Amino acid sequence: MDVQDIKNRFGIIGGSPLLNRAIDIARQVAPTDMSVLITGESGSGKEVFSHIIHQLSARKHGSFIAVNCGAIPEGTIDSELFGHEKGSFTGAHEARKGYFEVANGGTIFLDEVAELPLGTQARLLRILESGEYLRVGSSKVQKTDVRIVAATNVDVYNRVKSGKFREDLYYRLNTVPLRIPALHERKEDIFLLFRKFSADFSDKYRSPGIHLEPDAIQMLSNYSWPGNVRQLKNIAEQVCVLEKERNVTAGALLNYIPNENGSNLPMPINGNSKEDFSERDILYKVLFDMKKDMMDLKKLVAEIIQSGGNTSHIVADNPHYINQLYQEIDQTGNHDSTLTIKKPSQSNPVDYNYTHEAEEVEESLSLIDKESDLIKKALKKHKGKRKFAAQELGISERTLYRKIKELNLN
Repeated sequence: MDVQDIKNRFGIIGGSPLLNRAIDIARQVAPTDMSVLITGESGSGKEVFSHIIHQLSARKHGSFIAVNCGAIPEGTIDSELFGHEKGSFTGAHEARKGYFEVANGGTIFLDEVAELPLGTQARLLRILESGEYLRVGSSKVQKTDVRIVAATNVDVYNRVKSGKFREDLYYRLNTVPLRIPALHERKEDIFLLFRKFSADFSDKYRSPGIHLEPDAIQMLSNYSWPGNVRQLKNIAEQVCVLEKERNVTAGALLNYIPNENGSNLPMPINGNSKEDFSERDILYKVLFDMKKDMMDLKKLVAEIIQSGGNTSHIVADNPHYINQLYQEIDQTGNHDSTLTIKKPSQSNPVDYNYTHEAEEVEESLSLIDKESDLIKKALKKHKGKRKFAAQELGISERTLYRKIKELNLN
């Protein structure tokens, strides 16, 4: 059976080279009894490949049991997998066979295998190595002949390094690694899948067929599809049921594709998309402005020291810094500082008058003060127009209103 025959048999749509490679690996490993670890994002179709491996193996007439390891509570998972004896724990009113006993001679698919507790991992390792296990509450060794196909949507090796997954079990399960490509890696298959799903749902609900305009097809291809094939199928069903116009444009498709902050969406992001980042943006801006002011001040002080206190040429060479310094002192209203600066004009050039011995004035380094000062400057620059002040600060207008209220700047 070649790759195309497998697609036809199991209803797999697409011609992506990555998809074809995954099917070919499943086809080659199926006749063996090697353990397979299937990796891929949630919704990419990992369970379909477990069925391919089972149905193309010599165990196809045996049982196939799919177990979601992440959905079983830690306290009962050993009983579910390995069985238990009567009276082994509260509520164990009779003996019960586990999945490994029921599936003897067949295949067990362990989905989300990385969620297994460490104790259960040790028992699973023993089955992989010798086929032996113990029921909960029993000392009698049981034997089973089961092929294990495991799957996960997380990086198991990272869990090994963090001590959450046994390294020896990882290598036993990962005898043959099989990676399922995410939907965004199969862009050429997205429209084919949507067309197939929409046709199926149109037949199911007895509604007219759906036709996508070219801009809508492009939108489907550009979207990141974090939910993969499962998400695409859900959206196809929504469009078939809810869309009155059967010729679907990109504008109509926007009503069904979710707006996710931080993702590469083919849709406009509203003004509130920066809400989560407003605090960080303001702090960064404050810090960068502080750094720039310090560099400017260091430059002026260094030049004053090098000139031996002669400031005439320094004023002429640095009019921008002097004007900025004057404006900042004028805004604060602090005219009792040790350094009096007269506003520069054509008739009255800037000069320095030391009124008394310099006193060391400690500058406030509070980020709240700097943030408040930055907002005040932006509001003054734009004459109180909060919309433009928010644009200047790089935050949303809603965030600016909130900051004004928090800092009592009304």
